[in-house]
Amino acid sequence: MTPPGPGRRERLDPTVFRLPVVKIRQGYYSDAYFNHTLTVLARDRRHPMVAMQVFQRKRAVLGGIDEAIALIKLGSKRWTGLTVRALYDGDEIEPWEPVLTIEGDYGLFAHLETVVLGVLTRRTRVATNVRRVVEAARGKPIIFFPARFDHHAVQTGDGWAAHVAGAIGVSTDAQASWWGARGIGTVPHALIAAYGGDTVRAALKFAEHVDPDVQITVLVDFDNDCVGTSLAVARALGPRLWGVRLDTSQHLVDRSMLPLMGEATPVGVTPELCRMVRAALDEAGFSGVQIVASGGFTAGRIADFEAAGVPVDAYGVGSAFFTGRFDFTADIVRVDGRPCAKAGRHEHPTERLEPVA
Repeated sequence: MTPPGPGRRERLDPTVFRLPVVKIRQGYYSDAYFNHTLTVLARDRRHPMVAMQVFQRKRAVLGGIDEAIALIKLGSKRWTGLTVRALYDGDEIEPWEPVLTIEGDYGLFAHLETVVLGVLTRRTRVATNVRRVVEAARGKPIIFFPARFDHHAVQTGDGWAAHVAGAIGVSTDAQASWWGARGIGTVPHALIAAYGGDTVRAALKFAEHVDPDVQITVLVDFDNDCVGTSLAVARALGPRLWGVRLDTSQHLVDRSMLPLMGEATPVGVTPELCRMVRAALDEAGFSGVQIVASGGFTAGRIADFEAAGVPVDAYGVGSAFFTGRFDFTADIVRVDGRPCAKAGRHEHPTERLEPVA
């Protein structure tokens, strides 16, 4: 990374993104009408000097700005002909607030609007949802588990968006690659099944063969008995066990909960189940074993758990990070030094943007 200048924060180096630069410059990923626009301007020998601002319409957490800058630096016809100012990944932003401005010959960057807006929209959605979950958890670790819910090609950028928004860990090496970390995870159901459904045996083999510095967390719902399985793996692994992960299906009632059902149907990972696991571990002398809760958790559900004082040490969250819409728009607001915007739009002045070198 290039060291930041005085008073500036660090940005990711454009080479980190491994962009298909030739295709970006050719407009391969651009809406066709922008490519036609470039053709018209070039053939008419017209070089309008414009100011473009990029914004969206909600309170959000900005993601994808360094990636967008990389697209402009590497994908424009001539970076040195442009003046770019921007906010930073992880910044809280207001509705209509410009997060990026580009000034210069429009012919140098007209083909980049599609890819720049797409990157900002995607990463901002992830960053905003992660930040809201982190806030709901009141400082407890959030583990980013959405890789199975989307195409593998988006993992790296989504992982970075989660990182800048406050996720403590991600589940794949790809998601962690931009800041030099590794994915984290648990002893999975599949490994337990591979050992005939024996969670303890699978956990012991996991501990035997993974690196000693790996913090071992074991899924304990394979037999739908989180209390019994948690105690069994704690006794078997001793101090090698970092935590147990409760991931009971939202269609099942854990066996430990059956005596408490009455007329209720306490399916999935419930506050009562977490309390029972915590009490059992503490009583057996395993108070240092952490409890991770996962399975359908959202910011709202986490907030409810925290308000109720449920003894959860970390939350695993997946598909909830992809909800909502944070669509970005780019407007030309000045042409050749004069205001020029479509009806209903105008230039939004801001002092938060910083020059991009």
